[in-house]
Amino acid sequence: MQALLNTVVPVALVVLSGYLLGRRVPMDLTTLSRLTLYLLVPALIFDAMYRAEYTREGLWGLLLGFTLTYALLFLLIQGAGRLLGLSPEGLKGLVVCSLFPNSGNMGLSLTYFALGEEGLRRAVVYFILSSVVMFGLGPAFIRGGGLREGLLFTLRLPLFYALLLGLFLKALGISLPFRLDEGVRLMGQAAIPVLLLTLGMQMGQTRFQVGPFEATASALRLLLAPLLAYGVGLALGLPRLEHQVLVLQSATPVAVNAFLMTREFGGDAIRVARSVVVSTFLAFLTIPMVLWFIGVR
Repeated sequence: MQALLNTVVPVALVVLSGYLLGRRVPMDLTTLSRLTLYLLVPALIFDAMYRAEYTREGLWGLLLGFTLTYALLFLLIQGAGRLLGLSPEGLKGLVVCSLFPNSGNMGLSLTYFALGEEGLRRAVVYFILSSVVMFGLGPAFIRGGGLREGLLFTLRLPLFYALLLGLFLKALGISLPFRLDEGVRLMGQAAIPVLLLTLGMQMGQTRFQVGPFEATASALRLLLAPLLAYGVGLALGLPRLEHQVLVLQSATPVAVNAFLMTREFGGDAIRVARSVVVSTFLAFLTIPMVLWFIGVR
């Protein structure tokens, strides 16, 4: 519980600050979102990939477990969307909320406190995989317009190249001269607070409510995803630590980047923003249960 409090309370403080500011001072959220999307988040992605430390041990098991969990979750979301009678845009928002977990700043922190350095190394693998889905395929999926057009659109975004460049330099062991990596890291560190402030401002400019969409998105993200990950891990016979990491990372709430992507590329950004907030606070209840379930006391 202490790990969860240490992670969620600072997040809540920043979101609340943005909410109060958004209620009192008119802000241009479009400019803030684009600054974050086209500069700060690419720097954050590059820095995370460039500095990632992981071993080959358990890599393929996590890769297969991640892929199967995502595929099953995607299929079940389609069914949930039909039951709720969602429009195509609403279904797209539900997919984004469910498949974009906060496996970075929250997931890595939780895994470190719960499972130590060895767990963290494996959690980085999951984070890289989820980043590939979110920033490599996410923009094309959200924008729509056909596979070819969507992929061409993604190839024009700095997010995609930041991801590839960071992985490429890491794989080759290339060090940047003149401490350029420190400058990129400095920009990347600004991404999370600006994202959270923007989220709070968006909430301050809209009426907050929890409807069927927000409840369903939170349930899919916090309950169904870890249950699927647990079943997939059992079916694959994953080692204990890899299994725990797969379940715990799958149990994190909706990523703030889900709101950023829908705001910029299309979709119901307001309902996605509500889902981010609702799922983050519900994580206080669900993640302790997940930790107990996977044997972390």
